[in-house]
Amino acid sequence: MASSILSLPVPITARTRASASVISTPVETLDTKFGRKGIKFFESNGIPSVELTVRNGSSLKLQIPDAHVASYKPKVYWKDDGFEEVLYTLPDSRGGIGLVINEEKAIGPLDWTVKDVDSDSIDAVQVELGCTRGTLDITYVVSLYPLSMSTAVILRNSGTKAVSLTSAILGHFKFKTRRGSGVQGLHGCSYMTYPPISFPYQILTPSEAVASEDPGFFAFGYQPEKKPGEWTVQDVPITVMKHKLSRVYAVPPAERSKPFHRSLVSKYEIIDQGRELFFRLIRMGFDDIFLSSPGSYSDKYGKEYFICSGSASVLIPLVVNPGEEWRGAQIIEHDNL
Repeated sequence: MASSILSLPVPITARTRASASVISTPVETLDTKFGRKGIKFFESNGIPSVELTVRNGSSLKLQIPDAHVASYKPKVYWKDDGFEEVLYTLPDSRGGIGLVINEEKAIGPLDWTVKDVDSDSIDAVQVELGCTRGTLDITYVVSLYPLSMSTAVILRNSGTKAVSLTSAILGHFKFKTRRGSGVQGLHGCSYMTYPPISFPYQILTPSEAVASEDPGFFAFGYQPEKKPGEWTVQDVPITVMKHKLSRVYAVPPAERSKPFHRSLVSKYEIIDQGRELFFRLIRMGFDDIFLSSPGSYSDKYGKEYFICSGSASVLIPLVVNPGEEWRGAQIIEHDNL
């Protein structure tokens, strides 16, 4: 039994690849083989999915074929039913949390199957998905706990040549109002304007993502973004997200080879003032933090506001040598009880 990628109480078990294939096996068979208390397989709009639930009622929903986390509802203290949706997901499944793996010369989407599940009573549950692309064996583990959820990826190179790629775990997070959206914890970090990372779950179209914005009624405090490639150090404690922006926070590549340089923070907080909700994003293994907001372009997608953020390695490609592996993870943690 392999040890977990995270220093968390639930071990990740690894069984053989003889486990069920989602495409050829009915959801009922998946539920018979892998289902247990807190882990329920079902079909939603024709898509095989799994719902994870822990003792306090917190839950998440994961679409299996594309490894897309469509919902995360942790327990909070002010709701009558006790739960609040954190993710912003459209009916066509855009949004939510998605794993991005952009490998050179790779063609087509990843096709995921269930490899295993694990649980510790009903206080911690997880599902392990797997797929293969070229010489890469990819494992993706989604875990749920009473006060957090995590997504972790393991890339193993079984070939004879090194593989170069960029990767990210990006989430779309919802807010009650545009004015009440903010991010805290990036003060003193270097950042630059960076084009939105392209992946199947992104909400804004490519043209919307790169278009300029008229701040309109939100002009107070508005400052246009810097030119791409121009590094800036954030000098304010809270990043206001009501205006359109797209940034990558990182140690500038030119600084990374120096004996002494300021490292990037490993965690930061997303704040929704309208719902009095905040939670931390914790980065593990990845080098960068991606952060973007739609500004006025959010209006066409609904009354609520959203931003996109997560852990990434995009400025300098990851290199996985033959016979080696790379691991990265992201934790969403909250104290809203």
